[in-house]
Amino acid sequence: MVTTGLVTLRGILGLPEKPRGVVLFAHGSGSGRLSPRNTFVARTLQEGGLATLLLDLLEDQEAEDRRKVFDIDLLADRLLAATGWLSQNPATQGLRLGYFGASTGTGAALQAAARSPESVTAVVSRGGRPDLAGPYLPKVTAPTLLIVGGDDFPVIRMNRDALALLTCPKELVIVPGATHLFEEPGALERVAELALRWFRRHLSPDSAGGAF
Repeated sequence: MVTTGLVTLRGILGLPEKPRGVVLFAHGSGSGRLSPRNTFVARTLQEGGLATLLLDLLEDQEAEDRRKVFDIDLLADRLLAATGWLSQNPATQGLRLGYFGASTGTGAALQAAARSPESVTAVVSRGGRPDLAGPYLPKVTAPTLLIVGGDDFPVIRMNRDALALLTCPKELVIVPGATHLFEEPGALERVAELALRWFRRHLSPDSAGGAF
């Protein structure tokens, strides 16, 4: 549980033995800690030696309010509260932290990364809406990987436009034949592989941007 103000957020903390970093998930609209796609990615990251926190950024009653579902400022606030929680939790204290954003969660992740650059070491987006971070994009310093499905044409355009505004180390990877949810055979596995490689590269305590 992560408490921020009067709100208590439910989460699932996954801890491999001797984690080399921790990844906080920012889910998209209508999704949460039980998202099967993010759970799959989280399991891959754990197998690769990274701790993960799958967190509901909204309480149940809040999730029914569409205004809050798309309130990027609010979601970024919640991510920063969870970031603070991870920095004080004995199991994750001192670990480098990354954000994994999906859909609208990407906008919140990038805004939070821009607002607290000293706390966030890397960002990965899956089928995300980085454009929702708006004016915060040029302020992001954490190396950012944007992953988009090759058949997700509107989102490809949004990600290319956002990539041009990012001034941090950055990369856009388009997965051929994949649609927005990466439901095609092998597509989600490719996302998880790319995310693991990016996070291991940037979150490892003995890494300066090289291989893990």
